[in-house]
Amino acid sequence: MKRRRSSTGNRPFQSLGKILAEKNIHLPEVKLPDLPVRRLTSREERLLFRQAMADVIPLADTRIVPPARSIPTSNAQAIEDPDAETVRQLRKLMETGEGFVLRHTAEYVEGSAGWMPPEMFRRLHGGYFSIQDHVDLHGLNLTAAKTHLDRFLKRAIAAGKRAVLVVHGRGRCSPGPPVLKPNLARWLVSGRWKRWVIAFTSARSHDGGTGATYVLLRQRPKQ
Repeated sequence: MKRRRSSTGNRPFQSLGKILAEKNIHLPEVKLPDLPVRRLTSREERLLFRQAMADVIPLADTRIVPPARSIPTSNAQAIEDPDAETVRQLRKLMETGEGFVLRHTAEYVEGSAGWMPPEMFRRLHGGYFSIQDHVDLHGLNLTAAKTHLDRFLKRAIAAGKRAVLVVHGRGRCSPGPPVLKPNLARWLVSGRWKRWVIAFTSARSHDGGTGATYVLLRQRPKQ
């Protein structure tokens, strides 16, 4: 296979200078015009601009398209920040309490003497039943609290009341764990009252929260 000749070997004007010298040929000198050193006037600039744009054909649609609206830096950061919504919800929770679900806390309690559908507890805690009476056991020892509770429930049942509120506190002032709260739950599902109590749950925040208990009573004792 014949090797291709390099293109750099073809130099037809290599000896041009020698030929011109032998024949005494002189090429005319080309002198570039001197550029003006002064600054053009406004009239001259407009004239040059019109000459340069003489062949330009304007577009048929001459409507002006407004520039895209830029998003402020603060808003753009808020949109891009995945934690912005979480921070907003936490701030609302601390300032107004909105979004707080008491049923999701460790202090929330609910119970019954037998099996009860979860919907019953949700309705009782959610305020579906109107509270018709209440008793306050604050500051009482176990014996006095049990006596007050027995008298209160006996009167409520005799009056045909169905939903009552028992205020017992959260036990924060006790030297150890709460006393009244766990014993109240035991009293409601044992002894004489387990035949009358349908269900009980911690109260909502405006009724005392986990420091009070809703109790739903039967119209007739369970056989």
